[in-house]
Parts: sequence; C-alpha cells; structure tokens
Amino acid sequence: MARPFRFGVNLLTLESAEAWRAKCRHAEQLGYDVLLTPDHLGNPAPFPALAAAAEATERPRLGTFVLNAGFWNPALLAREVATCDTLTDGRLELGLGAGYVKAEHDSAGLPFGSPRERVDHLVHTVAELERLLTDTEHRPRPVQSPRPPLLLGGNGDRLLRLAARHADIAAFTGAVRAPGKPQGAMQLISPEALEERVGAFRRFAAEAGRTESTEGTDGTGEAIELNYLIQMAGPSSDRRAKVRELAAYAPGLTENQMLEHPALLLGDAKEMAEQLRAHRKRFGFSYFTVLEHNMAALAPVIEELHGS
Repeated sequence: MARPFRFGVNLLTLESAEAWRAKCRHAEQLGYDVLLTPDHLGNPAPFPALAAAAEATERPRLGTFVLNAGFWNPALLAREVATCDTLTDGRLELGLGAGYVKAEHDSAGLPFGSPRERVDHLVHTVAELERLLTDTEHRPRPVQSPRPPLLLGGNGDRLLRLAARHADIAAFTGAVRAPGKPQGAMQLISPEALEERVGAFRRFAAEAGRTESTEGTDGTGEAIELNYLIQMAGPSSDRRAKVRELAAYAPGLTENQMLEHPALLLGDAKEMAEQLRAHRKRFGFSYFTVLEHNMAALAPVIEELHGS
C-alpha cells in the first residue's frame, strides 16, 4: 500500500500580521497539510512566523523548510524548538539543512565553512538536539515525545546517511551547485541521478535498521517519509514548450528528462495528479512541497489526490 500524499507550502513573504494570518488560513482552506517557513535572510523569522500561523489555523502542521544549521547554536535552537512546539500545541516539524548560500553568511557576519565543515556542524547540531530535546530534565520541554519530527534535507552521501539514521522525513534537493556560478546557485540533476540518490538513501537506511514508510506514521517510530520540493507547478496546454523555456535551469537534461522530473509539475489537475502518482511510484516521494507563488496552482491537484 502506497503512503498517502501530504502537501506543504513554503511561505516566503510577510507584509503585515493580518496578511500573514489570512495567508495561513487560505492555505489551510486549500487543503495544505503543512505550513512551512524557510531560513533565508529577507524572509520571515521562522519560529515567530510559525507561532502566528498556529494561532490562525487549526489543522495544518507547522515546519521549517529548512533551517540553516550554520545560523544556529544547538543549545539556543533547542530552546526555540521546544518553545515553538509548545506554542503550536505540538504541531511543529523541524527541518534542518547544512546551508548553501555564502552571501547570507557574509551579511550576517558568520563563517561559511567548506562543505565538510558545514555538514560537520549539522551532524553536531542533530546530536545535540537529540540529546537536549529527549532529556526529561531539559527546560523548556517540547510537547511531542520524544521530540518533534525531524526533516533533514540534502543530496550528498553524508547528509543522506545522517537522514537515514536520525530523520523522520528525508527531503531530496534533486540539485547540485551550478558550476561556474556564485555560491548558492543550483541546477537540477537528471531524474536518473535523483533515482540513484534515493537508492543510496534506502541502502543507508537499511544499514541503520530503518525503513521507508509505505503506510504512514504519526511522525514517530522507524518509518521514514520522503519529501521533494516542486520548483514550478501550474497549468500548461503545451508541456514540451514550457520545459523548453526552462532549459537554462537544467543544462544537459533532455526535454523528456525535464518532463519526468519531479521539480516541474505541468498540465491540468488530472495530468499533474498522474505525474505525482508516477513520482511516488518511481522515487517513493509522498510528501511534496511547493513555494508560496505556486500555492494556488497546486490546490486542484490536492483536491484530486485527497485521501489517496
């Protein structure tokens, strides 16, 4: 039995308190299961934004997608996580990544280490959060036990191994740094390469004695949910013409590869729903996230796939 779909939206802009609350309520009405915030300079601060989202909504879970571990001291982050989990009545899902935008570290006056150093810090952060948030003597305490569900995102072997050992949700980037471009510029890998990354993750999970879920969980236990971020979603009467417009974002990929790629979701609601079913079957992705500007475009697809 395939794991049921879940859908999240990454909310990027903050105009006013009332506009934020209205946007969160609208996302709930559209059927989104998770309201998410990123961790980039220029976007809303994640934890107060999620606390406000919880006040405005009843059903969706709230998550970070994803925190840049390089911005955070683990002990201070544990305090933020536990506080936010309490203020959201146990609806928090914590997403963490190693960080990839050097310019943001420079603006914040924070060191931007090598890829190895950034993953080292993420490994340390995950270990400290596990230690602190599961310690019954630690204050404040999170509502969820033993801790809020953890999402880890990435592409490389070390990050996938870390997710295989510790994450409740593994998020796949499906992209690598664009050669010859500034730090932070990314380009899509092929669907075949993405399939290989999922296969590597499954091997690492098996080595760790953990499995990918096929039936769904409440965020605890050994089953791991697989997530993918859709970069573009929307109606299109000519999918091939649309992918030709986007060729610069995926140099080296053929039109067929782009049409098969889970980063792009194009067509009418039924066509897009079929694409997501195909991605769940091929890659195992059941939890899909879109960016805020694609929120309305995915809504008919959520309705089409509700409960499946």
